[in-house]
Amino acid sequence: MSNFTGAEVYHQEFDPKVFLDRYYQFGSENSWDWYLTFVMKHYCEVFTSGKVKGKTLIDIGTGPTIYQLLSACEAFDEITVSDYADQNREEFEKWLKNEPRAFDWSSTVKYVCELEGDSNKWMEKQEKLRMKCKQYLKCNVLKSNPVDPIILPQGDCIMTSLCLEAACKDHDAYRSALKNITSMLKPGGPLIICGILKNHSYRVGETNFSDLYIEKGFLEEALDEAGFSIDKFDLLKNPKGSGDGREGLEAYFLLAYKMK
Repeated sequence: MSNFTGAEVYHQEFDPKVFLDRYYQFGSENSWDWYLTFVMKHYCEVFTSGKVKGKTLIDIGTGPTIYQLLSACEAFDEITVSDYADQNREEFEKWLKNEPRAFDWSSTVKYVCELEGDSNKWMEKQEKLRMKCKQYLKCNVLKSNPVDPIILPQGDCIMTSLCLEAACKDHDAYRSALKNITSMLKPGGPLIICGILKNHSYRVGETNFSDLYIEKGFLEEALDEAGFSIDKFDLLKNPKGSGDGREGLEAYFLLAYKMK
């Protein structure tokens, strides 16, 4: 892929504050609510039902976002978050430390709490998540051990959203990255992947970042090859078409289990 966005471009040009303001102002006209509401409903379902739970959750490619962890913190004792870009970790840590300059996630947190049945516990929810996020690690999914030189015990659950498509230049790289991250998961453990199908790029500020074009069938094949059994694979077509800054046609939520 000739227009693949390499690692150095992320280091130099990816601005997490611009990214958050553009896509994650929940409830605003330009936000990415169609995707967020879809995946957060699914997160709520799997994490609060008791279907997916355990001691340790590892989130791969966390970026500067917390939405994917809000229901997960009810089901796990410890959460390890990770990303390639240092500025994403720094932005996340502003929220973790409750700094005045941190992005305001309150409307998103309130929405998740409403899904879970008590919209009044949103401040308690934030503190619970802050308490359970134990470490934010440097991560490169293209390495056989993505958090090298650290060696983590295998997690009870691996989760990743909007990461592998951005990190991988072609389908072979994606298959390899999938095997790399799932080597960190215990046998029998759940893998949750969310993202956008049939997308080519997304824009942050003045920069276009590449997104690997993938379809449902490719994901099914890649997971089978990596030794996974798919439990749930739900799709949602983008009701905004291609006018919201990401041209993806479908959001997806995928739950699979690593074969023993």
